Amino acid sequence: MSAPTPAPQEITQVLVDLQAGNRAALDKLLGLIYDPLRRLAQNQLNRERADHTLNATALVHEAYLKLIDQKKVDWRNRAHFLAVAAQAMRRILIDYARGKLAEKRGGGAAMVTFNEEALRGDVKGDDLIALDDALKELNAAEPRAARVVELQFFGGLTQPEIAEVLGVSEITVRRDWRFARAWIAQQLKTDE
Repeated sequence: MSAPTPAPQEITQVLVDLQAGNRAALDKLLGLIYDPLRRLAQNQLNRERADHTLNATALVHEAYLKLIDQKKVDWRNRAHFLAVAAQAMRRILIDYARGKLAEKRGGGAAMVTFNEEALRGDVKGDDLIALDDALKELNAAEPRAARVVELQFFGGLTQPEIAEVLGVSEITVRRDWRFARAWIAQQLKTDE
């Protein structure tokens, strides 16, 4: 039997306590946020190749260490924390994929065939790097749309949660998601 899911307000309060300098809140935070982080990590790793050597537990631990080391983040709430966690996990997986690609090919990532399926969760190794590169380009043109992709695809956040994190309406999130999917698909088709 799993532990009861903590209320978002409880996590938010612990984040506030942590920011206020209460180091005991750090231990409490891990207990409250571990299961959601583990699910987030598992969702991201499910998109990876089956023989991936990084497991969900290791990904959670690496991301958590990055998150608690943040000194300049104003933790607003649970959704914000998970959004930043998703971004940290994305960076870890991208760095890992780039490192593996460098080992495998002697460096230099080659462009790969890529289609809109990437935004539905079927991304593996080289495709993840191509998606990350496309997201960087999208971020330069439309930062909010890139953030929506990051939060939904990598973070597993729902559109209402994304709207809360970004301070926009759900309709805006849906519009940004549709735009970003089309933009990334076109960008990757052009880069081939």
